[in-house]
Amino acid sequence: MFHRNGLAVAALEAQERFQVGPALLSALPVIQLVVYVVLQLPAGLLADRLGPSRTLLIGLLAMAAGVVLFAVAPGFPLALAARMLIGLGDAVIFLNVIRLAALWFPRGQYALVSAFTGVFGSLGQVASVAPLSAALAGFGWTVAFLGAGAVTLVMTLLVLFVVRDRPPGARVGAPSAPISIRASVVEAVRARGPRVGMTNHAVIQAPYTMLAALWGYPFLVEGAGLPSATASVALTVLGVATLWVAPVVGACIGRWPAARRPIAITTATLVSLGWLVFVGWPGGPPPTPLVIVHFAVGAGATVMAAPMSFDFARDGIPARRTGVASSLVNMSGFAVVVLTTVGAGAILEALPEPHGGVDYQMAFLPVATTSTVGAVLLTAQLWRYPRERP
Repeated sequence: MFHRNGLAVAALEAQERFQVGPALLSALPVIQLVVYVVLQLPAGLLADRLGPSRTLLIGLLAMAAGVVLFAVAPGFPLALAARMLIGLGDAVIFLNVIRLAALWFPRGQYALVSAFTGVFGSLGQVASVAPLSAALAGFGWTVAFLGAGAVTLVMTLLVLFVVRDRPPGARVGAPSAPISIRASVVEAVRARGPRVGMTNHAVIQAPYTMLAALWGYPFLVEGAGLPSATASVALTVLGVATLWVAPVVGACIGRWPAARRPIAITTATLVSLGWLVFVGWPGGPPPTPLVIVHFAVGAGATVMAAPMSFDFARDGIPARRTGVASSLVNMSGFAVVVLTTVGAGAILEALPEPHGGVDYQMAFLPVATTSTVGAVLLTAQLWRYPRERP
């Protein structure tokens, strides 16, 4: 999560360092997310066939190499290659962590474990705001990102020596014949749960991820007129203040599966209405306090996305083949992140600088559209969804 969102607070500095405009700047997180999305299905197959711990090692090594290259890249082409490496590593991390959860914990605890996974991941997102901003200011670009690479290598060693695919003494059972890639995908798409998980992830996870990945910090500075320090602190506080939401939601839907439907519909409705108000506010963005409330709802929805979306994804899918279903859920959410991030960058590029609040209202029209359409589709999907897990 640190590597996925770290470019947001460094966006303005990256624009100056690599001498690019908003459209090319958005290509840095977008290429990372495109690689992430494209590799979701292969990552799910690796999770099911190679095993989580080995796949995690591959991902962490690629990510460490990418962030080191990003630290020393003298120009835009190498920086782009570095973000591709980071995206390659990122593609396998979360899927394999929740794949471990499916192997280590009973079905009723899966949502709660996924929630705590999201919480710890959010700590990386928090570290990618104020702490990274301070490191960039105090040590400079190269040292700050080389330090991030060193931490990633330490995490790689921890996975190598600590993480195991199953609890000690667990019965593996008779190996089942692997099904084809096409059969795995068809199985996941035909099941109702993964389809709902895909829509839910796209609606409640994507909007704030787009802000955290790139455009939240520039908007607060350029569009809302906040000082850079205030903007980074605001995003950090939002990240920390919403962490409690995921375990609470995970515990609720683990104990009461019927709660998933009203929670999902209510959250999607609030997120979509918030974006419609934001882009439709006359004369510029809403007052800063309302913007912060809107961002807080989005941040809370994002940390709720994992326990709900991946719990839906397991409905009707054997535990040993959850990787493909989870990869499709992840793919849907981040495909929307890519579309809305690119859309915002393209709109800002077409508008004259300096960019003000109205410019960002126009730039955020794509995310307002995807949120609204997704909320309607999710409500239709959940209208007659079973109260208990299928």
